[in-house]
Amino acid sequence: MLTLDIKGTLAKVITPSYGIPDSEFSAIRSSVRRHTEEWLSEREKGQHAWSMNPYDRDTVKNVGDIVNMVKAENIRTIVWIGIGGSGLGPKVLQELFESPTTPAFLVMDTIDPAALAMHLSLIDWKNALIVVVSKSGSTLETMSAFFACFEKLKESVKTHPGNRVIAITDPEGGPLRAFAKTNRIHALSIPPNVGGRFCIFTPVGLLALGLLGGDIGAFVRGAKEMDTHCQETTLSRNPAASLAAVQYLLDTRRGYPIRVIMPYGDRLLSFARWEQQLIAESLGKNDGFNPIPMAAVGTQDQHSLLQQWLAGPRKCWHLFIRELDKPRLEVPRSVPESFSFIAGKTFGQLLDACYEGTSQALTSVKRPHVTVSLQRLDEYHIGQLFFMFLAEVVYLGKLYRIDIYGQPAVEVGKQITRNILSKGHQ
Repeated sequence: MLTLDIKGTLAKVITPSYGIPDSEFSAIRSSVRRHTEEWLSEREKGQHAWSMNPYDRDTVKNVGDIVNMVKAENIRTIVWIGIGGSGLGPKVLQELFESPTTPAFLVMDTIDPAALAMHLSLIDWKNALIVVVSKSGSTLETMSAFFACFEKLKESVKTHPGNRVIAITDPEGGPLRAFAKTNRIHALSIPPNVGGRFCIFTPVGLLALGLLGGDIGAFVRGAKEMDTHCQETTLSRNPAASLAAVQYLLDTRRGYPIRVIMPYGDRLLSFARWEQQLIAESLGKNDGFNPIPMAAVGTQDQHSLLQQWLAGPRKCWHLFIRELDKPRLEVPRSVPESFSFIAGKTFGQLLDACYEGTSQALTSVKRPHVTVSLQRLDEYHIGQLFFMFLAEVVYLGKLYRIDIYGQPAVEVGKQITRNILSKGHQ
């Protein structure tokens, strides 16, 4: 079970001027209880459909069948084409579970012509599988990149190239669903009432994990166990509600609008970006109070941003994510005398020391921070982590009184882009 440590945000640790006093937590407890009851009632009515995805046994089985089918082929490269939640979630799983024994897993989420040209020329298309993901079936970046990749695939796979493609899209309609039917491409469905940034427990996340050799059962089990904790009406027993309360109080009562999501470890770099999208698209819907997410990673950003975090304007609070049981790799003992303090240390110890140094430095200058700790970065704990943050957004929507679903401002930009291209602009 992951743990949530909020001590670094408390008034008794960083003073009442900068931290949250017990009285403010007490005042919000009744609201959280009511919001929890509302959430459970809304789920019974079919709302928050994403929260039921981990319980969908049919989808788990269908994805497992496809994974077994792919394993029977000589697939060496998975070309995963998707953007936003359709790319960031799978990218998280790729960073965690890709290994020398799995197919190479390339997340293609760009229309930069130089990057696309490089990928198109380097991929061994004879031994590649394309997975294209678009809920609407019309995402500009995804579909344009897919058509370029499909052309290359057809040049190498002359017979039934559609067998080397899997589409994940709307279950009923849309251009990608129609294309898949015409070209005899196997299609999986994203439930119609589950948006892209909430789709990690649909075939989007499950297939990516399965193709990377991950344990889908452990992944959804972790999510379901976290779901149980997130239904607790007692604030201290509900990690999602506790984190939401911290976020809301730091922002609205202490003037910390910027939420720095900072995992310590490169394998969670894309998780910070996934969480950044989740917060920004779900809550960035008014010009009053709402969180401003910022993705960072330790230790790299200690050397680019820590000066400002420690001595700049008091606008940021930190959300650290760390793994407790790390792979064991040691610094050699035969190092110069001036480096004797690291001789024989594991790199895990070095990483932990850097995290402790940053968190203690923030405490020393009375700047708030929270730490989420996972025993290890396996499927079970990652399932817990994803579900907790998704549930937190539900609580944040209720606390801020913001509808967390949809992203109307993004759609405006998409329509303008489509109009520009339709007029023949280059």
